[in-house]
Amino acid sequence: MNSIQAGRLSRFEGRIAGFGTKAGPRLVIGMWERSPFGRFADVMVESDSGHRLLMAPSEAVAEYVSSTYTFDEVQVVEVRFGQATGGEGAGGDLARRIRISAGPLEVTLQIGGPTAVGRLLRSVPRAFAVHPVWLQAIDPVARMLVPGARTSGSAGGGRREFYGVTRARAITAVDATWEGSALGGVQRLEPPVTFGFGSAPATPTLVDIVTTIRERA
Repeated sequence: MNSIQAGRLSRFEGRIAGFGTKAGPRLVIGMWERSPFGRFADVMVESDSGHRLLMAPSEAVAEYVSSTYTFDEVQVVEVRFGQATGGEGAGGDLARRIRISAGPLEVTLQIGGPTAVGRLLRSVPRAFAVHPVWLQAIDPVARMLVPGARTSGSAGGGRREFYGVTRARAITAVDATWEGSALGGVQRLEPPVTFGFGSAPATPTLVDIVTTIRERA
């Protein structure tokens, strides 16, 4: 526990969507409601040839994210996200349709019900689910339950990162274009993306998440 508390903690609260497309590109989209940079979204794209692109909304976000993960190219572009028209779930619950735009990319996600892991998460109190000590302890279990996924690992630059997922729902459909050309329907996130120490789940998934990064002491 002492090693985890050694440095300042930066906390990002929001959602991450991970999915593949029939045209080849695989995407991981972070939509952050609360963070040291305020409300923002960033988009990570890996092509079928392995080229890794980050699209970020500001130089500050681009610098921070690219020092945490690994990319072949970084672009600062306008990145927007929000609920698509008619997208609200029952009782004002999590949006059923989410729209993201970033430079040449336009995406609308159709969100379904909880995944198997999402149902398991209901039994974990939120205070445990997002705590770095817990996330470090359960990392080996998380890797077995969701191949490619991690809850704790190195974040580059001497940082340590912890992923606390509190909810997981299936992405059932994707309408995406790149410079106006359709990317095709949603596919599994295979092979795993290689931006950092772990990948998003292979099954297209939207997760509610608290990401905690322990800065270098």
